[in-house]
Amino acid sequence: MTIKRSIVVAIITLVSGVTSTLPVMAQDTGVRKVEQYSCKDVMRENGSARDTAVAFLHGFLLGKSGTEEFNLETLTKQTDAFIDLCLDNPAAKAVDTMMKVKS
Repeated sequence: MTIKRSIVVAIITLVSGVTSTLPVMAQDTGVRKVEQYSCKDVMRENGSARDTAVAFLHGFLLGKSGTEEFNLETLTKQTDAFIDLCLDNPAAKAVDTMMKVKS
């Protein structure tokens, strides 16, 4: 699945209210918070799991912004910047890093 298709799927999933998959940390409750995932957690994922995690972050922040419009070319550039920043700062919160590349 291409990153563009992954982004669209994640955004549709977010808008539909269905929970998307991010790296799973061992917890008894199964409840997760977006803020608990670091760049390292996302970068450890392989292939489509990483694409899904990145797409989820795009969709999560799009939902928080209150808009329904996005540009796939811009999202692709932001994804590349997100990956570069995460590789340089693995301990950073993934959502904070994504917010940086979107500002």
